[in-house]
Parts: sequence; C-alpha cells; structure tokens
Amino acid sequence: MDQTIKKKLARNWFKTLQEVICQEIEELEGKKKIFKIKNWERGKNSNEGGGQFRILENGKIFEKVGVNFSEVYGKFSKQFRNRIPGGDKNPNFWAAGISVVMHMKNPHVPAMHFNTRYIYTSHGWFGGGMDVTPCLKDKSLEKWFHNELKKSCDKHNKNFYKKYKKWCDEYFYLPHRKEPRGIGGIFFDYKKENWEKDFNFVREVGISFKNIFREIILKKYKKKWSNKQREIQLEKRGRYVEFNLLYDRGTKFGLQTNGNVEAILMSLPPVAKWK
Repeated sequence: MDQTIKKKLARNWFKTLQEVICQEIEELEGKKKIFKIKNWERGKNSNEGGGQFRILENGKIFEKVGVNFSEVYGKFSKQFRNRIPGGDKNPNFWAAGISVVMHMKNPHVPAMHFNTRYIYTSHGWFGGGMDVTPCLKDKSLEKWFHNELKKSCDKHNKNFYKKYKKWCDEYFYLPHRKEPRGIGGIFFDYKKENWEKDFNFVREVGISFKNIFREIILKKYKKKWSNKQREIQLEKRGRYVEFNLLYDRGTKFGLQTNGNVEAILMSLPPVAKWK
C-alpha cells in the first residue's frame, strides 16, 4: 500500500475517533455542557499542518477533559532528529494522532488517558495506549479494567497484553517518587510489523477506550465523596503533573517540534496540590 494512502487512512481514523469520543462525552454530560473547539496551525511562514483541540470543563462528571487531534509535518531540528527512529536518515517527518485526558469531578472516578498515533520518517510506525489513574484504591476496578484490555489485545495476538502491560508499567513510573502513576494499562510504540494488522489493532484500542471510560463513569460518577477524598485526588493530580512535565514523550515531542503549547499542556489538571 502506498504511504500516502496509509497516512490518509490513519489521519481520517484519528479525526473520526475524536468526533465519536466527544459525542460520547457530551451524551454523558447530558448535552448541557459542550466542548469548546479551537483549531491551530503549525509554522508561521509555511504550511506545516496543525490540529484541533477540544476542551470541556466544569461539567457534572468531567472537571476537565481534552480531546486533541493533530496532523503535523516538517523537518526535525538537528538536535532532535537523532532521537527519533529514522530521523538520522531523513529529517523530514509526518505525524498524526489523537490524545485524550480526563480529569474527573468525583474522586471515585479515576483520571483516564488514551492516545494513538502514526509517525513517518524514513519509515512509519504506530504507537499509543491507555492507562487509568485512580486516586482511591479499588481492586475490583483494576481487575475489570485489565480484563477488558486483555480481551481486546487477545483478539489480535495472545502475547500483546502481557508485553504492552509491562511496557506501560515501566513507562508510567515516577523514578523520583519511586511509585507508578496509576494502575497501568497498555503502552506500545515503534509498531511496524504489518501495517494493516497494526492499523486494525490501533482502531481496536480506540474503540475499547470509548467503551471502557463509559463503563467506569456510569459505575462511579454518582458515588458520594468527602473533602478528605477530594484532597487525596488533588495530591494524586500533582503526581500526574510531575510525570507529564518531566517524562512524557508526547509532551516532549510536541514542544520540540513547535506544536501548539495550549494543546500539548491540555493534559494538565485544572487544580492540583503538592505535599
């Protein structure tokens, strides 16, 4: 399959998924709250792509949720090109993807994160995943969440869940705190074994995320919570901020390729605390 067609298929899927996820969120909110939409362009002097980020704040369920789509292209800087596979051979790049971060009003509902992307330099690959960050322990939620991930992964390869769960556990870890960010999930990168199979898996992950976040929210968003539990939530958000600013690859990639700062930092919670 021609690379132009691959890029178009990936790009169209990420944009479609943005629409589907936003519709689901607005339905959960009762359509009284709708997303604020902002389009942006990369590059002041030439067309280097851009994207659209959508943010909904102060809803009955979501304190803040962002759903971003981007399609960007151009040349890596000399300092950055050696850090990206294929960048040393060809500094030109193209990248498209979707990123979702949910910070909930109710401390019983965990923060949730999802992203998938397709990047092309001298060769192309998929990456992405999803993870959940509860501020209150819930072993039954953890078990259910990982069972759902395993079922989705097993449809494509029986080895995927174990491999990508391990990668997620290693990635979403705060070395300076010596603690994980949350209860994990799946994470994969540099996926380029078979384009059509990889693309099918990426779509599976996207649909699974939509179903998973809906199920978790409906189970938990009406539960009563205390001021103490709210304080725990705010402190847990502080850890979330630390990871995203210190370690997150997507944040670094976006900032180092002149992405939209507002869209990149969409992942940060509206309120957080540190102790």
